[in-house]
This record gives sequence, structure tokens and C-alpha cells, in this order.
Amino acid sequence: MVGGSARVRPPRDLTGDPEAWPHLASADVGAEAVREVSRRLADALAEQGTSLRQTAAASGVNRQAIADLLAGRSWPDIATVARLEHFLAVPLYPHRGGTRIAHGERPFRPRDAVPGTTK
Repeated sequence: MVGGSARVRPPRDLTGDPEAWPHLASADVGAEAVREVSRRLADALAEQGTSLRQTAAASGVNRQAIADLLAGRSWPDIATVARLEHFLAVPLYPHRGGTRIAHGERPFRPRDAVPGTTK
């Protein structure tokens, strides 16, 4: 498993009280990101009045995978989060306000990936 044994326990178990999922923060950075995705997903589903079955059918994400994410029982992959964000038209993954840049590197910008473009 990538990252060693970091994902042996479900994200909800990495909070102080698993029964308080997703309302209690986690000190584990990965579990905290999943908790935030879960919380935002639950809010979006409630706001839009969309069921798990409707969300699964329209997003292409398995209904049980959505239920497990909401309950904090699984570590969702980026494709799952992307499909849910696309269907619900809401950001689910928490933005942390920037990334660390090491050794004088400059931040990535999409135009950097296109040969022949300039600033």
C-alpha cells in the first residue's frame, strides 16, 4: 500500500471520537482531508436533495463507496472525489491556501505545461 500502513485504519478511527465523524477534527492530515470531503459531500447532498442512489447513477461512483466515504470507513481515491465534485458542482476537496515550494522552485501554473507559451 502506498504510504506504508498509514491507511490500515479507516479515517474515522483517526479522530478522537469515531462516533463524532465527520464533526470532530483529526490530527492526521490524510484523515482530516477525508473528513472535510465527507462533511462537504453530506452538506451538498442535503442542500441539493440528492439521494445516494441518484448520486451514484449520475456520477459513476458506486453507491456503497459514497456511503463508506460519508461514514468515514474508506479512503477515497482522487477519481472518486473528482466525479462527485463534477456531478454535484461543488468543491469537496479542501484547499489549504498554497503549497510549499522547495529549493527555489516556482509554483506550477498550467501554462508552464504547454510548450511554446510565454507569460
